[in-house]
Amino acid sequence: MSHSWLYVVSGGFVLGVGVRSFFTIGWPFIFFIFSIALAILFYSFFIIRKESFRSGGGIVLILLSLFLYAFGFGIARFHVSDRFHGDVVLEEHVGERVTVEGIISEEPDVRDGHTKLIVDVDTFIEDTLDNEIDARIIVTTESFPSYSFGNRISVEGILKKPQNFKNEIGKEFNYVSYLAKDDIFYQIGFADIGLISTGHGNRIRRALFSLKDSFLKNTGRVIQEPENALLSGVLLGTKQSLGKNLKQDFIDTGLIHIVVLSGYNVTIVAEAIMRFFGYFLARGAALSVGVVSIILFALMTGAGATIVRASIMAILVLIARATGRTYEITRALIIAGVIMLLQNPWILIHDISFQLSFLATIGLIYLAPRFESYVKFLPKLFDIRGIFAATLATQLFVLPFILYSMGTLSLVAPVVNLLALPVIPATMLSGFITGVVGFIAPIIAVPFAWISFFFLHYIILLVEFFSNLSFASLTITSFPLILVILIYMGIGWYIFKSKVTRLA
Repeated sequence: MSHSWLYVVSGGFVLGVGVRSFFTIGWPFIFFIFSIALAILFYSFFIIRKESFRSGGGIVLILLSLFLYAFGFGIARFHVSDRFHGDVVLEEHVGERVTVEGIISEEPDVRDGHTKLIVDVDTFIEDTLDNEIDARIIVTTESFPSYSFGNRISVEGILKKPQNFKNEIGKEFNYVSYLAKDDIFYQIGFADIGLISTGHGNRIRRALFSLKDSFLKNTGRVIQEPENALLSGVLLGTKQSLGKNLKQDFIDTGLIHIVVLSGYNVTIVAEAIMRFFGYFLARGAALSVGVVSIILFALMTGAGATIVRASIMAILVLIARATGRTYEITRALIIAGVIMLLQNPWILIHDISFQLSFLATIGLIYLAPRFESYVKFLPKLFDIRGIFAATLATQLFVLPFILYSMGTLSLVAPVVNLLALPVIPATMLSGFITGVVGFIAPIIAVPFAWISFFFLHYIILLVEFFSNLSFASLTITSFPLILVILIYMGIGWYIFKSKVTRLA
């Protein structure tokens, strides 16, 4: 059966998770699927004649049985996770002003005019009584004073349930499920917060976040804004620091992926780094530099669940592109994805970072090598040809999904990426050195800061110029899901056909 069983089992499991993500299916149906799978397996082993089994009929039935088992298990895995994780005490006080205490369990999300905090609350204060509770709440508060990961705080405000909302182009965002994937079922808007104590939470994560803050302070001393904000985005994924207008310019020009904490960003940047150093170093050394850069990126951003997923995707695609073992790495990619879904099945439908990670990775593995043959007019200097092919492949592969989920089509993205991406490795390297040397002496970091500033300023000017063009981007208000499915089926058929043609 070669590796057919892997694709069959993985496909069945993913399909089961996907179906259960949209439809409420209970245990009776799950047991019904398991019963059919068992019956087919029994039939294949004990009833089919040996001649038919050898001819392939039995193998097909066994694979069908495995598929149904995996399909049922995928439904069951999501069904188990799709239970209420809220708190009985808090449920009684939704819509009321409450006071709770807890620990900030994720790095604060600092935005224009406000900050979002994820708080693991453990105490509900009612009159003079302190009730023990266990829930996660997303809290919105003013930007100042600032709070940090591991701070124990008191939160007072109106307790609410999250609600879905529509974005700027009228597309509904399933905010409830997006938060539910992280076990967040309550929110308190613009709360009154008091600091109780510090030094709580995971020590390693606390140290990483502290290192990140110190690093950004080092670069901020020698690089002015908005260039330093862009550097923090490119290196650490803190896109909120760009500001609303500049961030929109990056979206309109299709360059937002370099400052978004997702596999889309990490894969593109890591690919550019590996290819850049591949111009000077041997393939193995360039691959090592690429992998190390991903690990450093993950550590500097706090190694949260999102960046860990993105880093796994990026490392896999680097190995595939460097070794040429496309199909071996595809199996590794499938296994990695299944493991992630086993850990949290909600991310299949409700985590855009997870979705972009897989799509960008598949695009780089299967389409980028083909695209290189179509852009031979570009120079090989600093591997501009390879970087452009990789960028074009990922952007085209994720485009149908982006049109469906976000509704934004950048017409200038290919040109902007071609002009911007070749300088990203040098920008990251000089910026990284600036921040590291800043721990020793800021004055020594100044020469590296000027180099980094030059590249950052160039990127900002590039983005501002192209975003001001009247045809820079289009808004697609409706892009049917069925069309997305058909497009990816067509791309899949093209990849499969190309593979068969090469083997023939």
